[in-house]
This record gives sequence, structure tokens and C-alpha cells, in this order.
Amino acid sequence: MSLKLFFFKLSLSLLLVSNLLHAEESGALSKLDQIKNAISAEFGDKNREINQTNSSTHAQEKNSTNPDTPQIISAASANKKTELLEKIEKLDQEISKDNIWAKMYSNYRLYQRLLEEEKAIDLKIALLKKKKKPLAKADEELLLKYKTEMNTISGKLRLLEEYKDDPFKEILQPKSTEEIPGVSNPIHIVTALSFKKRMLDEQEEYSERFESLKEIVDKLKTQKLIVTDLLKLDENSSEYKKQFEEIDLKLKTYIPLVEIFETTKNVYNKKVEEIKIKLSGEIKNEIEKTFTIGGILLFFFMLYLLTKFIAYRYLVDDDRLYTINKVLNILLVTLLVIVLLFSYIENVDYLVTVLGFASAGIAIAMKDWFMNILGWFVIIIGGTFHVGDRVKVSRNGLEFVGDIVDISLMRLTLHEDVTLTTYMLNRRAGRIIFIPNNYIFTDMIANYTHSGLKTVWDGIDLMITFDSDISRAVSIAKDVSKKYSKGYTDITRKQLNKLRSQYSIRNTNVEPRIFTLIEPYGVKLSVWYLTNSYATLTLRSTISQEIIERINAEKSVSLALPSQSLFMEMGIQRPHFPPEEPIPTQEDLS
Repeated sequence: MSLKLFFFKLSLSLLLVSNLLHAEESGALSKLDQIKNAISAEFGDKNREINQTNSSTHAQEKNSTNPDTPQIISAASANKKTELLEKIEKLDQEISKDNIWAKMYSNYRLYQRLLEEEKAIDLKIALLKKKKKPLAKADEELLLKYKTEMNTISGKLRLLEEYKDDPFKEILQPKSTEEIPGVSNPIHIVTALSFKKRMLDEQEEYSERFESLKEIVDKLKTQKLIVTDLLKLDENSSEYKKQFEEIDLKLKTYIPLVEIFETTKNVYNKKVEEIKIKLSGEIKNEIEKTFTIGGILLFFFMLYLLTKFIAYRYLVDDDRLYTINKVLNILLVTLLVIVLLFSYIENVDYLVTVLGFASAGIAIAMKDWFMNILGWFVIIIGGTFHVGDRVKVSRNGLEFVGDIVDISLMRLTLHEDVTLTTYMLNRRAGRIIFIPNNYIFTDMIANYTHSGLKTVWDGIDLMITFDSDISRAVSIAKDVSKKYSKGYTDITRKQLNKLRSQYSIRNTNVEPRIFTLIEPYGVKLSVWYLTNSYATLTLRSTISQEIIERINAEKSVSLALPSQSLFMEMGIQRPHFPPEEPIPTQEDLS
């Protein structure tokens, strides 16, 4: 068999040389390639025949010893191949199922294939454009087809633009840590705990992403081993070789990512751990600070309650009790503000500077509020008004008389009483009147009980006839007014003597005063006396009633009413007037 093969090769070689010489003479070098291919094919056929012959001879020798061996080997190989293929398919499903790495890699590979297709189509379009014009109809249709495909591919590439350079850059990087919140008050504790929880969740998500990448690499390595086993079973399978190359390409992409990811993850974990330790320390310190401040505030509050309890238990005077209650409230609020201000404002100078710049705008926008607060300071410090004082407020033609029941930061609160003002003007009483504190700068507010002075002058007017006994009427009015104002006269005398050291008071006469005045319809007696500031109308009614009763009992005194006397006389002659002379005309004068 080998001798025949030798002579066959020799004859083919001589044929090749003769044809080569002929090709050089004729210039048809393409004939040479055809001959080479024919020789290769012939040699291949002969080699396959020899191999088949040898293998058949070898198989016959084997079959002569054990005729069932080939069937057993082929069955075992088929079973093993099926098993390996099932493993690869299962691993493919696990890798591609809800895995962001696999999806991103798939998009990345798709982008690369589209780029290659774009280059190939671009080359085809360039070759068609180089042909002579006009193009054939088939070429024009082909060119239009290529351009359509080029537009489609360009659209897909624009959609996958993010996978152009580094598709895994965004997923490799952890989320940027936000500005770490400072813990400077109890509210910030909640913010810090929320930030800490969100940061730990992001860290856990990042670690899961890393574990997912490692799991893909391990499965790809397993796939590579399985494909290697398949190639051992079928070395000439182009499908397995292609699959092996694809897996190897994926591993070359993923393994460097694992190394980069692991380094980034270590740095990120250390940073998270530092932030976590810092936040935990700040939260702990703030909790301790909050409990300390809470203890101080609780101490002040308990002291406040104890003081109020003692005041309510041992003080009888309502005015003093009210004053102490107000002082305690203001003191407690002031202490709370000071403690909280110096505990939670780190830079007080900064606060003062900001308030200094903002004060002008705030003063304009909140003018009435500031004026009320200023009025409150004037009232409290100056002592112009106190709770319990009876005052009269006049504004825009309206008058209100009542007792001050509260002095707050913004307003005075009055309880309107039944007085001469309500009797003559308002005809209403018992209302709660709120007077803004800034009214003390712009309106008239009269205090009936300032500096402990609890009395006021009140007057009653009487009209008697001209023929009445005026001296007797004055005596009656003086006796009655002295009788009922005696106690108030003594009290007022003592209070005025005290006030003379504070005010320049010259007239300290406190006895009742009677004034006699001539009026068109009679003689008016004006009776003035001191009375209680809180009961003027009551004493006025009592004195008026008794004066009327005593005057009515006197025959020499009569009360006068507005009246007019008419004197009628019969036979009164009319006055005689001379006849009027005619007025001279212009002609008479001429």
C-alpha cells in the first residue's frame, strides 16, 4: 500500500511542475491555486482512506477479541456528554436569571457586535459607491438595503451608548456618601440614626453585588471545565470550541472586575465603619447631654411648682398671689430659654450678628409686636398699671371702664364693670376688653387706683328755683355728702400725704365741696365728694336719693325744671309808626 502511495505522489508532483511551467507561459496564475487545492483534496482523500483502512483493520483486530466494546464506549460517551450539556444549560440559566452583571455584559457584547456590523456595512457601502455611475438596479437596491441597516444599527448604538467604554463603572462604584450630619441637638439624633440605617443598607446592597459577581465567576469557571471535558469527548466540535472561547472571554472580563471590586469594597467598608463609629459616639454624647439638660430643666420645674404651692397655701392677698404667679412664670420661661440657648447654640456671637442684621427688617415687619413688648416693659418697670387697677380707656370716641385682670406681653385685659360711663354711653357691661400695650404711647388711659389711691371725686348736680333758700339747700347737700363720704375722706387724706413725697401735690383738701352756679332756669348746686373707685355709681345713687328726700321736705327749697313764663294782658295798644316817605327818584334830585 505504501509503494502505491509513493508512485501516486510522484506522478502528481510531475503534473504540478508541468502545469506550473505552462501557467507561467500563459500568465494564468489562477490555475495554480486550483491545482494546489486539487492536490490537497486528493492527499486528504488518500489519507482518509488510509486512516479508515488502518482504523478498520485495528477495529477488526479489536472486534476479533471483544465484539461488544465499541457499543459500550459510544453509549458511555453519549451519556456523559448529555450530562455535561445539562450542567452547562443549568449554569447558563442560573447566571442569566435576574443578574445585573450578566445583563450588563450581554448589552456590552451586543454593543461590540453592532459596532462590528456597522463597520462591515460601512465597508460594503463604500465599495458600492466606488463603482462606476450609474449603478445597476440591483446595486442600488443593495445600497438602499445597507443604508437602512446602517440607520437601524445606529439607532441601537445610541440606545446602548452607556456601554461604549466601561459598562461596569457605575455598578462598581458605591453610592457616594452624603454629607455626614452633625449631632448637636436631640432632633439631630433621629436624623443621624436614619442616615446610619440608610448607609448600612447601601453597604449591604454593595456587598450583595460583590457576592453576585464572585458567584458568576465561579460558575463560569465551572462551565469552562465542563466544556473542556466536552472537547475531550469531541475534539473536532466547532460548537464546543466557540463556547469555550466565549466563556474564556467572559472570564477575562470578569476576573479583573472582581479584583477591582474587592479593593473598592474594602476601602468602602473601612469608610463606612469610620462613619458608623463617629455617629455612634456623637449620638451617645448627645443622649447624655440631653438627659443632663432634661434633669436641669426638671429641677427648675419642680422648684417652680413647689414655690407656687407654697404661695397658694400661705398667701391670702389675691394681688400678691397674682404678682408672684406672674413673676414665677416669667422666671421659669427665662431660665428655660437661657439653658436651651447656651446648650444648643454653639456660636452665640454668630446668632447676635445675624439678629443685628435682621433686626431692622424684623422691626418694620413686626412693628406692632415690638411696640407691644416695649409697652409691656414700660408697664412692668414703670409701675403705671397693675393687675386690679381700675382704668378708663378712650379711643376713637369709645370709652371703656373696667378692672385690669391680666397684663401679658402683648395686651392688657380689662373686665368691664357697671359704671357711670356704661350708664351714660355704652349701656353694656361685663365684657372682657383687650387693650394692646402700645396704646399707652398713643391713647388716653386713666388709672383710677394708681399707687394705692382707691378713691376718686364724684359729683352730683341739682337745680333749685331762684326763690328757694339757697343757704338751706347748700347745707343739706353738704351734710348728706359728708355723712356718706367720711370714711373715704380719711383714707384719701392718708394716701395723698404719702404721694406728696413722690408727686408735687399742692391741693390736699379732701372735704366735700359745694358749688353754687347761676343757670338760665335756676340755681345749680354742684356737690363733689370722695368715693370708692370701684363703687362710684352705688354711692352716687345713695347720696342723690337722700338729698332729694330732704329737699322735698323743706318748704323753702324747690327743685327747678326747665320752664318758661308767659304774661298775657288784654287791651295793649299797638305802637304808632309815622308813614313812610317815598324814596326820591333821579328826576327829583335833578
